[in-house]
Amino acid sequence: MSPALRGLVLPAVFTLVVVAILVSLGNWQMRRLVWKEALIASAETRPAEPVADLPAADEWSGLDIAALEFRRFRLAGRFDHGREAWVFTSLSEQQGAEGGPGYWIVTPLVLEGGGTVWVNRGFAPQGRHQAAARGETLSGEPRTIIGLLRPDDTRSLFTPDDSPQTNVFYRRNIAVLSAAKGAAPPLAPFTIDLAASFTPPGGLPQAGETRIRFTSNHLSYALTWYGLALAAAGVFIAFVLKRLRSDGLTGPGVAS
Repeated sequence: MSPALRGLVLPAVFTLVVVAILVSLGNWQMRRLVWKEALIASAETRPAEPVADLPAADEWSGLDIAALEFRRFRLAGRFDHGREAWVFTSLSEQQGAEGGPGYWIVTPLVLEGGGTVWVNRGFAPQGRHQAAARGETLSGEPRTIIGLLRPDDTRSLFTPDDSPQTNVFYRRNIAVLSAAKGAAPPLAPFTIDLAASFTPPGGLPQAGETRIRFTSNHLSYALTWYGLALAAAGVFIAFVLKRLRSDGLTGPGVAS
């Protein structure tokens, strides 16, 4: 191999690595596109389906949570308000009067038939999230409620640390909430977002704030990554042709 060609090995390897990374990012966005389109379709159609009774606790392990997300379910039990948790959020495009930084008021509902379901009772602004500030009289009387089924929230690398000592959490993670608050098993592998009609007379917590409208930019992101991969390959090809011409290895008059 000539010195000129040997000098192209390192740039070629570097370009291959860059192109592989860019293509893999594009492929990841395409997978996200499929996921987001399925999410949008389910969020548009499932809340309009008839209300169903929540399956009993002994059926929970066999449920397909993804297939039931955003479905409306009816369940009966008693709220254990003494184990209420505050999950930080910032509510935008709200359906009710309140928005901005605040908390989801998440409370375990002990079902009549056995089992515990964490219920997102709704939103309360910062500074008005405690029961007294909400103007709410809490009751442990039996309730029948309706809400949307949601999957368990998982943590990411960017999720702040929860603060159980101040009752502040950053995800509706069933295991974390249950361990911190001592909720009684069996625990539902899903949460329920309370319907808007269950907002208390005082207006807080403000129920019915489940986000069911989503946008999808994943196709444009994927095309951007693929375009950058093509650009990187093009830059390398132009570099190679220029190097070969400068070394007299290509172009008119070069012997074969």
